[in-house]
Amino acid sequence: MNTLPRIQKLLVCLTLMLLSLSLQAAEGELRVVVSIKPVHSLMAALMKGVRPPELLVDKGEIPYGWKPTQEQKKHLQQADLIVWVGPELESSLEPVLQKLGDKTRLVTLLDSLELKILPSRWNDTDRDPYFWLDSRNALILIDSLTKMLMDMDYSRAHLYKRNRDELFKKVAELDRRLEYGYRGLKGGVVLAYYDTQQYFEQAYALKLGGVLSPSPRVPVSAAKLLKERNKLKEGWYACLLTEAKMKMPELQLLTGGVDINQVELDSFGSTLEPGEDLYLQLMDHNTSLIKGCMQKTSKELAQNAETERGAADNQQANIGGRFMLMDENGKMITQDDMKGKYGLLYFGYTYCPDVCPTSLSVMMMALKKFDPEAKRIQPYFITVDPQRDTQKIMADYVHYFGKNLIGLRGTPAMTDRVIREFGVVVEKVIDDPKKPEKYLIDHTASLYLMGPDGRFVTKFAHGITADQLVEKLREYAK
Repeated sequence: MNTLPRIQKLLVCLTLMLLSLSLQAAEGELRVVVSIKPVHSLMAALMKGVRPPELLVDKGEIPYGWKPTQEQKKHLQQADLIVWVGPELESSLEPVLQKLGDKTRLVTLLDSLELKILPSRWNDTDRDPYFWLDSRNALILIDSLTKMLMDMDYSRAHLYKRNRDELFKKVAELDRRLEYGYRGLKGGVVLAYYDTQQYFEQAYALKLGGVLSPSPRVPVSAAKLLKERNKLKEGWYACLLTEAKMKMPELQLLTGGVDINQVELDSFGSTLEPGEDLYLQLMDHNTSLIKGCMQKTSKELAQNAETERGAADNQQANIGGRFMLMDENGKMITQDDMKGKYGLLYFGYTYCPDVCPTSLSVMMMALKKFDPEAKRIQPYFITVDPQRDTQKIMADYVHYFGKNLIGLRGTPAMTDRVIREFGVVVEKVIDDPKKPEKYLIDHTASLYLMGPDGRFVTKFAHGITADQLVEKLREYAK
């Protein structure tokens, strides 16, 4: 009896079954739509190995003036998950999104309670949409999107977790490089045609002296144009920042006959190829242009970038060392006294207007959730301003945040030593030369986790939420 036809039939059946299973798996994958390239880039990296997310604003376009096609509207109706920034940016999407069915999950990023969202400098009711230009926001968004994908598609949770770890590492390295090399952005005051850099300005100490308009939707007023042109002629600005694909009808009137360095940023990545690498390329691209605009040669830029990258890596490897400081009760504390428990360290100063109180509140809230009896992790607040932060001031300050928070201070020489040992960036800023005593201090705002053996474990970027910090501590403080 010839069994060959029977075997062939069996192989055909098996092939059809596998094909059917493959199609079912493809159909079961999430249909994700993302509005703009920077967010799409992060989502694409997280969804590597599964169905890629669809990008709406593509082909060299930007959200201003863009409208969804009929085909895109259809895809929006069929999507399981839609991620957009908000009505301040993609205003043409709003009426389409209002008609979505119940099965579609809609995420408006400007409504996020986890991201650092700044108010518009032009309208009290609006929010500044360019949150991704602070890489710490990108780190927060990576975790937020990962949780969302894992909740909606649990069967592929292992893929999302693997992709998250790989992407987080890359963006954390970018954030560390920018934080360490931010001094290169302080070569002078810049003028921006459109207000796209508020997040970058706050995160990396860019000195933004003026802005002509909030967006291409708002014409530049004649009074503003005349004022900024006169300041350009008088040499107030080291650089003029414009944006790719944004029309600037008054540019010639602004710069005609004026000698000024000028660069075209690309904050939407409109000139870059979409995909998982776009976000990193965008941030490096903008940063290099801003530094270059501050009268640095391309050779110097390349050398600086390499130096910063190497210095940041060395800093990460050599964090911690020998030091002597005094606690808020006058007791001497050394690096050896911190051993036996995990130590969570924050560097700041009591006159800090907002960053320090926020960071300390997040730290103490997280520790209360993670370690309510403070048996495993000891928090420390180390002042970078020993001139003003006396022992009494430190005692009152740390007790406000929690009884178990230890405040440490030292002489200027002691403080300089511990700052060097931990690679903390500190720079005094005097806004009013007539009142030098009213100075502020730009400083590294990260949290440092030290192991029970006194060795550095990891650093948590500024902007992390209490819940995210709890999760991180569970990973490291086991």
